[in-house]
Amino acid sequence: MPINLKHAEVLLQQLRVLVVDDNPFMRTIVRGLLNNIGVKSVIEAGDGIAALDKIHKETPDVVVLDWEMPLLNGPELVRIVRSPGMFPTPDLPIIMLSAHGEQRRILETVKLGVNEFLCKPVSAKALFERLISILLKPRASVQLGDYYGPAPRVPALDPEADAPDTEPPAA
Repeated sequence: MPINLKHAEVLLQQLRVLVVDDNPFMRTIVRGLLNNIGVKSVIEAGDGIAALDKIHKETPDVVVLDWEMPLLNGPELVRIVRSPGMFPTPDLPIIMLSAHGEQRRILETVKLGVNEFLCKPVSAKALFERLISILLKPRASVQLGDYYGPAPRVPALDPEADAPDTEPPAA
């Protein structure tokens, strides 16, 4: 489905995004990228503990979260947020932003319940695409054993593999 850019622009302008990174320069970069794609309200936190406070007080719509931080790192923060019954907004969309793009790290973010993953250095286009995915194709939160987070994506089916045989059976 093609994205209606006008609709996307309106949605982005209404978003409140919390950027959590211990590096002030990186927060400035992400803020600039968000502003460039139309996000007008950007909140910042320098660590996971400050982020929890901002989530409670500022009620962001999306969190862009660094993996490595002092005091409370990204994965620890996700575990706290994804605690229904204990945390007030366990369905808060989270984009993990990390300089570590190894497959094991990406799989760990999926297991934590992160909505999207981005690798540093990040581009405005990639950030835009992830935000649009969260806004226009939201996934319901589910509890699966110890996991709480967005419902797993259903892999796209290979049209070749699932195409029925069109040739008549051999006689």
